[in-house]
Amino acid sequence: MILDRNPISISDPQLILESITGEEPEMPPKRDPLSPQDVATLQKWIESGAKLPEKRILEDKRIADRQWWSLRPLKEPDITGYDAGFNRVQSATQQGTVDHSTGYNPENWTRNEIDAFILAGLEKKKLSPSPPANPRALIRRLSYDLTGLPPTLDETDTFLSLYKIDPDKAYNELVEQLLHSPRYGEQWARHWLDVARYGESHGYDKDKARFNAWPYRDYVINSFNEDKPWTRFVEEQIAGDVLYPDDPEGIVALGFVAAGPWDYIAHSEVGEGKVDGRIAKHLDRDDMISAVFNAFMSTTVQCAQCHNHKFDPVSMEDYYRLHTIFAAVDRRDRIYDQDPDLTEKRIKIETLLAEQDAIIQDIEKRLDKSHKKLKEVIAGFEKQLKTALQYVPEHGYHSAITKDQKEEKWIELEFPKPTYVETIRLISAYDNYKDIGAGFGFPIRFAVQSDDRIVVDQSEKDFPNPGQEAVSFSVARKVKKLRITATKLAERSKDFILALGEIQTVDQNGENIAATARINSKDSIEQGVRWSRKNLVDGKYTKDLKPDIRRQFNESKKHYTELRRSLESPGDKAAIEQRNALKKELDQLPKGKLVYSIATHFKPKSKVIPTKGKPREIRLLHRGDIRTPGEVMTPGAPAFWPGSEQYFSLPENHTEGDRRAALAKYLTDTKNPLLWRSIANRIWLYHMGSGIVDSPNDFGRMGMKPTHPELLDFLAARLQSTDSIKDLHRLIVTSNTYRQASGFDEARASIDSNNRYYWRMNRRKLGAEELRDSILCAAGVLDLKMGGPSFQDFKFKDDHTPKYWYHLHDPDDPDSHRRTIYRFIARSQTHPFLTTLDCADPSQMVAKRDETTTAL
Repeated sequence: MILDRNPISISDPQLILESITGEEPEMPPKRDPLSPQDVATLQKWIESGAKLPEKRILEDKRIADRQWWSLRPLKEPDITGYDAGFNRVQSATQQGTVDHSTGYNPENWTRNEIDAFILAGLEKKKLSPSPPANPRALIRRLSYDLTGLPPTLDETDTFLSLYKIDPDKAYNELVEQLLHSPRYGEQWARHWLDVARYGESHGYDKDKARFNAWPYRDYVINSFNEDKPWTRFVEEQIAGDVLYPDDPEGIVALGFVAAGPWDYIAHSEVGEGKVDGRIAKHLDRDDMISAVFNAFMSTTVQCAQCHNHKFDPVSMEDYYRLHTIFAAVDRRDRIYDQDPDLTEKRIKIETLLAEQDAIIQDIEKRLDKSHKKLKEVIAGFEKQLKTALQYVPEHGYHSAITKDQKEEKWIELEFPKPTYVETIRLISAYDNYKDIGAGFGFPIRFAVQSDDRIVVDQSEKDFPNPGQEAVSFSVARKVKKLRITATKLAERSKDFILALGEIQTVDQNGENIAATARINSKDSIEQGVRWSRKNLVDGKYTKDLKPDIRRQFNESKKHYTELRRSLESPGDKAAIEQRNALKKELDQLPKGKLVYSIATHFKPKSKVIPTKGKPREIRLLHRGDIRTPGEVMTPGAPAFWPGSEQYFSLPENHTEGDRRAALAKYLTDTKNPLLWRSIANRIWLYHMGSGIVDSPNDFGRMGMKPTHPELLDFLAARLQSTDSIKDLHRLIVTSNTYRQASGFDEARASIDSNNRYYWRMNRRKLGAEELRDSILCAAGVLDLKMGGPSFQDFKFKDDHTPKYWYHLHDPDDPDSHRRTIYRFIARSQTHPFLTTLDCADPSQMVAKRDETTTAL
């Protein structure tokens, strides 16, 4: 119930009467006037003083009943009742009421149960089926439907030869061949990924890439190829980590929940401490809930966010109880290992480490407080240093990257002739990328050699990073070659490099003569204007305009660190040592594979703080407004069938995983009619071009009604009994309904112009991925390599706002000649070619793709 806490005062109730009376009343707008009885009631209320109660119930508490067709128990129809209908078709044909010019014989047209239901519907409309498609059309149709690729010439010739001898055997063998092809999983995974709103970047304003989303895509492909039971497929995507802890796919499958868009700025930069951050978190859970119920149940529970669902039996309480199920999870890269014991150990260490980090944060706050004035001095220096650097884009020299810190790297100045050098100055590189800052790549150990003599030896102990200050060494001799050799490299990001911003060689007159030398080096990345050998002696480098301030800043920080250490108690030191030991133990564990998924335990990053498995408090929001919270919610789901409430009778000490496991079992309950009707309708839609219910995500009162409800229930019941998607494919594609020709017939079209009763096979154009793959196939360059990281058909720049430049990609790059399902999918900047061909929008759930018919 939602109550208005601020009653409205009515200064002139008489205005109400004036607006609803007269020949053309103002109110209600664009609707029929109120009845005389309603007007009389309002007049009586005004005459009595027009009093309003202090609290007025504004929310309609009515809930729709469960008598809608999609909520009725699933029951397999009696097929015998449809056999009797065949006689009526035959009788109507003999009487000339059905067009029989195609040679169709109703007595033997029914190949399986699907045909019986379809034929009965045709009979009611006085329609007859179309003749079968020719064998060449059939192999093309089957190949694209089941694998997304055209048949090869050899496959076509073989099929046509066998078809002449035994059509049924040839056709059935082709069906089995395609169902067992690895290409089958790639094609049908593409359909599911449309529904799962799968993409490989966050979307929104800062469309950061998700480089570890692809394992979920591979999981879907493998699941279809293996014909994984549908119940298992559903449960794994909601709570695989809980229900199947020994199977790493249980974690990978959770990529479904995390697959949708994610507002990086609101979550990472704003955070839940502010209203906008809490709104983002609410919308994040809404996406997860909507995805689960739209995809698996074809039910729009999200319509109950601000009020009870107007058309379906979903209350606001139902909706916000669903929020509690995902109240502990966040979208993150998550480790999954082949060894479940290793996974458990990692989670245990990460949990202890997070607890220890919290203790150390408290210690740091206490120590910071004891030296507040010194902290303020340091902060003042930091403020001044923000404008201390005179930045230049010519960063300097950057060696090739290596994984070995002790690999020698060298760079050499070669003068035209022996030249006197008094001093050599080494100026470190400054890089503003990801706030790397000054001292980037400066060697930890090194030596400077003048021809055959070592003039500087810093190879025995680590040299401190100089930051922006130039480091000078005496040479005082004539030199032909001056070489700097690094023997211990600086760490970059889990690898090692040598980098310098500038080298200056000063003669006896104090002049820098380095520009006269030629630059040699062991290697160099030579990357645009940033990094190049020539940058070392061009006189351009990022200068520190306030070296004295920087020196005082560094001294103050060093002093502050020493003071803090002096105040550390034995308990503080023990906590720090324990944290360091845990971190070392975690670092020593084998590196696991990563998948973009949902998680509760992870290293905090920016404003995204892990819940550590403790669900956030969820309250019912009055009118869906985060600023008007109501009562606290407990886990639950809509009671679409009797007994569904049992799954959420959880003990007080239950975990967040128990909540998701309860939802997974709720979805796959044998009494749940929506699960099976939903997926049976989707499979039919992808094969036949239109759904039995042509609103695949909405089986409610606002959606469309089924054209063949008994057929849908038969398919759903069949799928529930077999738990096999491939069995359903086989049943559909071996029916005569599916094998019809797609030719147009004016007489039939005059009765059923949209072919809702399937008197012919629907024509469809190739999808975007099918067309691209076919072009590569026809060109003989299609790479059928399966799985692994996605190929990028764009140039990528991970800037403040990432850039995806398709026009800079080389189309002849063989790495991009894989099937389109393995393409990296960016949300904010979709591929122009594929978008033109009606590719799915990865920012939303696409149950049925648009098919444009205009020349684009």
